[in-house]
Amino acid sequence: MTSNFSSQLIEVNCIADTLELKAIQSQFAKHFVVNRYRDALHIDLPKGHVFIFDYGVVVTWGISAAKKTDLMEDLKAFNTTGPTEHWEVYQFNLVDDAKLSICNDIFTLGAAKTHTLLAISHAFAQSRKLEVFESQAESTITHNRHLAKELATTGNIKLSRKKLAMRRGALFQTKNDIMLRFSLLDVPEYFWDYPATQEDYLAATKYLELTQRIELLNLKLETIHELFEMLAAEQNHKHSSFLEWIIIILIAVEIVLFFVH
Repeated sequence: MTSNFSSQLIEVNCIADTLELKAIQSQFAKHFVVNRYRDALHIDLPKGHVFIFDYGVVVTWGISAAKKTDLMEDLKAFNTTGPTEHWEVYQFNLVDDAKLSICNDIFTLGAAKTHTLLAISHAFAQSRKLEVFESQAESTITHNRHLAKELATTGNIKLSRKKLAMRRGALFQTKNDIMLRFSLLDVPEYFWDYPATQEDYLAATKYLELTQRIELLNLKLETIHELFEMLAAEQNHKHSSFLEWIIIILIAVEIVLFFVH
């Protein structure tokens, strides 16, 4: 077994909503070999590799904890949303003449070729971004779940029209944020230029269950949509009821005035 790395860890983190790769490239090119791809930046370190994606995900291969800390510190200048503390950690082995194999979060591959590592890193980055979307959708559903129960139990939602509109707006914003960036989970355009590495990417996405998780996220988005429709219907019902009461009161006043005259 051979290894060019000081460590045998793959670490993945979503540190921002978006990152400006051009600015990062200009900064890091002063000290390291930096290559730009369609939506990713590759920093070739003396002992390890770093791939930075424009949708805010960083994937590191085999760099030490100290180097990772320095890297994150440098990236803070390009990060407007603040780093998260959670890193997904995998292991890798480099074995001569071995084909890519994955088992129990251990990736075995034949050589540390940049394009192979980048292909797999695309899958890691998408998985981490998908986790952010999943968390966002789940949080929104959980936050609004009581409304469905309240409507089923009492037939009414005890929210003012303004608060109901704000809740609808928040629901719509969540769905909109996810849907506008959902294309990030498509097969990256990188493979148009390097189709030979797509097989490694597909193997990694299969292991990370991206397809099943995307389908589940679609179901969650549909649930959010149903919540949105439910709140819209309730708001329309409240408004219609309010108008009906105004009409009834006006008719009653007219009848009273008629008899008075």
